[in-house]
Amino acid sequence: MTERVVRRQARGLKRMAEILDAAELVIAEIGYPEMTTNQVAARAGLSPGSLYQFFRNKEEILDGLVTRYTDDRQEFWAARLASVTPEVPLETLIGRLVDESVAFKTRAPAYWALLYGSATSDRLSAAAGRLHDAIAGQMAGMLRRRTPALTPDRALLLATMSVAAVKAVMPLVSTAQPDQAADLVAELKVMLLRYLS
Repeated sequence: MTERVVRRQARGLKRMAEILDAAELVIAEIGYPEMTTNQVAARAGLSPGSLYQFFRNKEEILDGLVTRYTDDRQEFWAARLASVTPEVPLETLIGRLVDESVAFKTRAPAYWALLYGSATSDRLSAAAGRLHDAIAGQMAGMLRRRTPALTPDRALLLATMSVAAVKAVMPLVSTAQPDQAADLVAELKVMLLRYLS
């Protein structure tokens, strides 16, 4: 492959990432149902024709975002949970993991709007389910490293319930006033600590 071809491919990947970044901003502002490709193109600084070279319609943009979110989050949690050692106190571990979930919610509001909002489709629900199953499996492995006496089934059940609790509380956190959001996060940490102790 020539250097020119490699540079062109790199530019194309960069442009696709810019389009997805623009789509995230539009979705966070107005939601996926109201988003148009023209709005995404304008936000990305492209003509609609240039956008169509990368994504033919808003469904392809959605597919790109879902792939980005699921791949990135799976890699993030796999690395984060694999690095946990039994020496880390459970309270510290829960605090870190919940705080990271809240920080991600703040950095990527379109993620929550897409996977948990009113526009959630069967395809998005399936993607969210796969992601959360993968995270629960990784968390189960971490729990077993911390407590070797846990059976694989019990560890997976504990992990699945913990992921479900975080998933249930995040929409409340995202719509609450800052003080109330902090209280909700603190209560989530207490609940998980008591559940997993």
